[in-house]
Amino acid sequence: MTAIAAATPRAEATISGRMIFLFAAACGVIVANLYYAQPLIGPISAALGLAPQAAGLIVTMTQIGYGVGLLLIVPLGDLVENRRLILVVIGLGALALLAAAFSTRPLPFLCAMLCVGFGSVAVQILIPFAAHLAPEEARGRVVGNVTMGLMLGVMLSRPVSSFVTAFSSWHAVYVGSAFAMVALGLVLAWLLPARRPNARLHYGELLLSMAELIRTTPILRRRALYHSCLFGAFSLFWTTTPLLLAGPRFGFTQRGIALFALAGVAGAIAAPLAGRVADRGWSRPVTALAMLLVACAFLLTHIVRTGSPLSLALLVGAAILLDFGVQANLVLGYRSLFLLGAAYRSRINGIYMASFFTAGALGSALGAWAYAEGGWPLASWIGFALPILALLSFVAAEPRSRAG
Repeated sequence: MTAIAAATPRAEATISGRMIFLFAAACGVIVANLYYAQPLIGPISAALGLAPQAAGLIVTMTQIGYGVGLLLIVPLGDLVENRRLILVVIGLGALALLAAAFSTRPLPFLCAMLCVGFGSVAVQILIPFAAHLAPEEARGRVVGNVTMGLMLGVMLSRPVSSFVTAFSSWHAVYVGSAFAMVALGLVLAWLLPARRPNARLHYGELLLSMAELIRTTPILRRRALYHSCLFGAFSLFWTTTPLLLAGPRFGFTQRGIALFALAGVAGAIAAPLAGRVADRGWSRPVTALAMLLVACAFLLTHIVRTGSPLSLALLVGAAILLDFGVQANLVLGYRSLFLLGAAYRSRINGIYMASFFTAGALGSALGAWAYAEGGWPLASWIGFALPILALLSFVAAEPRSRAG
């Protein structure tokens, strides 16, 4: 246990199955806003007049906004009443989605996407909230189940946005999501319990304390590095594969890209499985396995020449492996970090998530650039290098740490 892991009281309440479902569904609806644009960067950039080399900014700006919100808004979960904070952030997200829907030029749209990311951090207030309500012996299972909802939102957002765009337009995606956020806010206002943290810090002190948490918590630094590498690879893959599928080798329409994106949904089952594994104390070997799965996903795409039916099947397999590995590692990180104490959960979660979403933003931008310069071969080898870097860091940390 680190210097910051002071004893904290056990959660006073437990969490019911109905409430777990509510948390999971809310996380899925909210987090989907970050990913609707990934398969749409082609039509959106064409409509707005963005150059191909700059198309990755459509995803990158959302992730940057999310990262800023993780550092500035999520820590407030340790300071202010959680339900009210969640509802305010959801309201901001709904307004940003409407702004994105009615944008016709690049700058207003990119600014709106920055705010969409900022307004989507409510999901990272909900997850520590669920962990707080769960008893310690079941915390991994609860977090895993809630995270499964989050991951279903991630995976289903891409095919949903592709299908809606195919039948209507990309503008309809953001209008529909704005109304969904308003409806979700009403449900949460009715059903969420109040949670008032005990912290008596000022906001400035709360933010400054995050630097101390980074300095005194080695497991936070390690877990942030591991998942930064894996999430960077994840963002690179899902930013570039729609470009590959829409290109001359495959010639997919938006509907075809949507069907491909459904393959990633299979990876969502990793979240509850990883939570149960973590509760049994098997985090370390499964962490290494998750990194290997992500690396192998990129290798699969090089077995045969791109464009054949077999190469498409291998690309689908790669999507499943990649998503499975990334989601498993995410839950293992949550479980390890949430053991550090309820008083620090929101700040630790903000640091953890901000670190790897920054990496995700860089992965999206790097992937779009690499694809424009060297096609799928260049992009995929960069993607392969990232989980290998995580694995080397994990192996190097092994002699010094037996936890997480």
